[in-house]
Amino acid sequence: MQVRVIGSIFVATTLVMIVLGLLMVSVVTQRIVDSKIDVANSEIDRARVAVEEQVAATASGTSTQARLNSVRAALTNQNAQMNPAASYEPVLLVSNRDDTVTTAPENFHVPERLRYFVNENQISYQFSAVSRTDGSTYNALLIGTPANTDIPGLQVYLVLSMEADESTVALMRGIISAAAIVVVVLLVGIAFLLSQQVITPVRAASRIAERLANGHLRERMSVEGEDEVARLAMSFNSMAESLSKQIEQLQEYGKLQEQFTSDVSHELRTPLTTMRMAADFVLEHDEDLSAPTRRSLELLQGQLDHFEKLLEDLLEISRHDAQAAALSVNHVDVRDCIYSAWGQVRKLAEELGVEVRFHNPEVALDATVEPRRVERILRNLLANAIDHSEGNPVDVHWARNDTTIAVTVTDSGVGLRKGDERHIFNRFWRADSARVRHSGGTGLGLAIAQEDAHLHGGVIEAVGTAGVGSQFRLALPIEPNKPLGAIPLDLVTPVAKEVPESAGGAGTVGTASAAGAAGAADLAAPAVAFADPADPANLAETAPPAPPAPLAPPEATAAPERRTPDV
Repeated sequence: MQVRVIGSIFVATTLVMIVLGLLMVSVVTQRIVDSKIDVANSEIDRARVAVEEQVAATASGTSTQARLNSVRAALTNQNAQMNPAASYEPVLLVSNRDDTVTTAPENFHVPERLRYFVNENQISYQFSAVSRTDGSTYNALLIGTPANTDIPGLQVYLVLSMEADESTVALMRGIISAAAIVVVVLLVGIAFLLSQQVITPVRAASRIAERLANGHLRERMSVEGEDEVARLAMSFNSMAESLSKQIEQLQEYGKLQEQFTSDVSHELRTPLTTMRMAADFVLEHDEDLSAPTRRSLELLQGQLDHFEKLLEDLLEISRHDAQAAALSVNHVDVRDCIYSAWGQVRKLAEELGVEVRFHNPEVALDATVEPRRVERILRNLLANAIDHSEGNPVDVHWARNDTTIAVTVTDSGVGLRKGDERHIFNRFWRADSARVRHSGGTGLGLAIAQEDAHLHGGVIEAVGTAGVGSQFRLALPIEPNKPLGAIPLDLVTPVAKEVPESAGGAGTVGTASAAGAAGAADLAAPAVAFADPADPANLAETAPPAPPAPLAPPEATAAPERRTPDV
């Protein structure tokens, strides 16, 4: 800001001084010229009278050139004696009948335009360059008048040199320029000193604000005097004190909340374990139980599973809130995590009749990650895609480059309404509270997945179209917390598109998702048109592929009993 202020003052002052300097030079120059013209007008009248007297005193029998030289010499002597300050050079000119001119001094050139006006019996003047005998030139004021003598066409001219006046104007320009420079430097210096008095407290406030932002809540500005800067310092200190108290209160409330969540989760584990043991014991001896009682115990056991999963998620999210979550990384092929997550949600996909298709299974995803957390992220994404796909296929693509791996999960189901992508990772948020969850999620799954991705230095993003489908993209750096480079898979919003007409009958218009790796030129993902899974012609595309060795195929992964979280 100080540079802008001083720069503005410098530019404004320079422009003002230039304008004033030009104006002053113009005024002074005009005054000098006007004074020169006044002197010339007064001198030309005296010179004309003197020439007429001198011509009358000369003998008419001599040549015109001789008479002009004699008159000019007499006029020069008279001017030197009577008015030494008015220095001029007299010139006499006679226009001959043969269009030649006779001048004294000889060969003196008078501008044609000036001669024309003088020949019209007018006193006229003109600024012109005059040549000396040595060939040099100088600027001069030429003023002429006709003379009434026995020499026909005699004209009298006075040549007043402008060299002294030009020197005066040049000196004045130098003085004005020097004065302008001095004034500009002084004003800039004064502006710098004045701005320092204002900028210094502002800079101090900025430094203290930065330290406050970095956690130094005891920083305050020094208050000196009672001017506006002092009042600013007092206001800043009051604001800092208020913010410090509120931040400390929020930190205390946050600690209490984290402690409460952790304590409640731990304290509920004991009765929950006891209840599960009791329910398991009763179900092992259910021969004597009636059908309603047995059904009630099964429902109780399902709710105990859900409650246990909720406690696990609460403990995990509390660790993230307390910034106590730490990575335990290994160099693995992330395809293992994908297929392991698929094994855990396969049962849900079979129950809902959802086909999950894996594309580009030959592309390795070697990276240094914590497999447990990455598997949890992918399990949540797959479970949500299956749960919201409305029976349509789910497509999984992956790719990598030198810095980043990426996995996209695309469904063609209920999709996302406009603005839902800003809330979908919020805790316990649901796009449609009336919709039944098939996966039995706790509402913390995507929130934990986002925290796990951030813990690796990666991101999870989501896009979708209501009634068409949605796409989630997980991007992780090859090394934890390294800069995330260009993501090898584009995040594509699913759009409704027309399914091509089949060979056996009339075509129909349906919805399909624009899924795939549009950004990976080297990964030619198969086109996804969501053909009927029951069609044998599509089995090669729709069946989940067996991963390349040494990966365990998805068919070998047992699906655990625990439920998968939802949004």
